[in-house]
Amino acid sequence: MAESENLSVAEVQAELSRIEAEVDSGNRDLRALGFWRLLAQVKRRPELVEAAADAAGRIDAEAFDAGVRLKFPVWFGNLILLIGVSVGAFLVVIARYAPTPFVAGVALVLAAVVWSVCVHCPAHWLVGRVFGIRFRCYFLGGPFPPRPGLKTDYSTYLRAKAEMRAVMHAAGALATKAAPFVALAFYPGSSAPAWAAWVVLVIGIVQIITDIFLSTRSSDWKKVKREMAVARLAVTPGS
Repeated sequence: MAESENLSVAEVQAELSRIEAEVDSGNRDLRALGFWRLLAQVKRRPELVEAAADAAGRIDAEAFDAGVRLKFPVWFGNLILLIGVSVGAFLVVIARYAPTPFVAGVALVLAAVVWSVCVHCPAHWLVGRVFGIRFRCYFLGGPFPPRPGLKTDYSTYLRAKAEMRAVMHAAGALATKAAPFVALAFYPGSSAPAWAAWVVLVIGIVQIITDIFLSTRSSDWKKVKREMAVARLAVTPGS
């Protein structure tokens, strides 16, 4: 495949037609089919993005649906996770008014954990929708234990500017990392013992360290770096 500066709309559409035919026939290894390599080049030119977006969305959706069985409507996933956020708030109240310091400490730690899990995907969703990115469904994925994930509608994802895609990816990661420190902010007004504050602090620090050493290679921050690189390499018409 030629470099993006030399790709024509017709070449991109022909390549996507080939990939879509392969996916329809049951071959859904998009990496092996060259799908992601093609889109890495397409992203750099707005006219190619517009020509490719709808077909890319169909291909991505078909491959995803074939590989992921347990899916939920976006509204349902958001509702469950927002209920989780409310549970975290209730746990903070318990930490303040618990009958014993031990119960207060457990409640504060649980609030940090619950918020860390439950704010991630809604943050992606909220920022994504602001930038015109839609989402298809929630699903359970990742290594054990499975975690909730939010699947983008790839046609709208591709049409969003690279900087906006980067901010959307960063939003979930930042929300998760902030959650323990938000819980920790309620410690002075609670009856929780000092060990609970230390546990919450460790949770927050461990998440940051995990991001530095893992997420930059395989998760949200890797995607942020990828999209910011696309923004720097983007070719504007006439340039």
